[in-house]
Amino acid sequence: MENQILYQFSRNQDEQVHFTLKEYKQRKYLDLRIFFQPKEGEEMLPTKKGITLSTELFPELKRGIAACEKV
Repeated sequence: MENQILYQFSRNQDEQVHFTLKEYKQRKYLDLRIFFQPKEGEEMLPTKKGITLSTELFPELKRGIAACEKV
C-alpha cells in the first residue's frame, strides 16, 4: 500500500498539516504531520512535528477531538 493523504489543511502561508494513512510491517497507521515549503514553488517536506498512531487508536483520537470541541 502506498502512503495515502486523506486530508490536509493550511496552518499558515508556508505550512500544511497532512493526515496520511501509512502501512508499516503490515500494520496501518494514521500520521498527522506538519509539512513546510522550503522555497517558493518547491515540494512540501515533512517536519519532525507530528504524531503517528495505529489505526486501532482512531476511536480514542476521535473522543479526544470531541472533548476539545466542548471547550
